[in-house]
Amino acid sequence: MQIASKFKNHSVMSLASIAFYGVVGIVLLVLLPFSGFPPHIGLLGITSVIAAYGLLMQRKWATWLVSALFFVATTFTLYTLYYVSATDAVTSAGMIAYAVLTWIFTLIVVRKSREA
Repeated sequence: MQIASKFKNHSVMSLASIAFYGVVGIVLLVLLPFSGFPPHIGLLGITSVIAAYGLLMQRKWATWLVSALFFVATTFTLYTLYYVSATDAVTSAGMIAYAVLTWIFTLIVVRKSREA
């Protein structure tokens, strides 16, 4: 099946969530060498890319993976905010934005899976 036909089966919000998880995964993997190769950032990036693929291909396990990513990303951002909040405003703002967007797109994915 062609990839263009997969895009036709999704709503705008579904495509936005696919793009979010894909872009976040790629950004985390790109930032991996700059942060000293911590394994949790690599695993979070790989898992986000896999979640984007699962959502694009409409796999049932993608909702479970996004739900797991919700807890992992929330823990990661809260931990980072706790240790960086007073020293780096840009990182703090990025972590807050990442947390809020993760919560929003998780809600969208879970709500869509309940409708289906």
